[in-house]
Amino acid sequence: MRNAMIIDSKDNVVIAIEAIQKDDDIIYVCNGETLRFPALEDITIYHKAACQNIPEGKSVSKYGQHIGIAACDIKKGEHIHVHNVTSHRENLDG
Repeated sequence: MRNAMIIDSKDNVVIAIEAIQKDDDIIYVCNGETLRFPALEDITIYHKAACQNIPEGKSVSKYGQHIGIAACDIKKGEHIHVHNVTSHRENLDG
């Protein structure tokens, strides 16, 4: 049974649709395929988990949109929140 979701296949995070405990599998569907990987930390409901390794300085994407920059190397299965993602304001002036 799914416990996470992804909106855009280009996203590098999934959203927990129920609380996920460390070492439980995170299970979601992407492009019709059921995927799973172990949670490296507890993931609170509606919080994000990395569904791929995200190197420090790389973009973090959710719902097909850039939501921040990895403040450190983030491993697949780690909780993603303010402790490891920094905001990045795009230059909208030109």
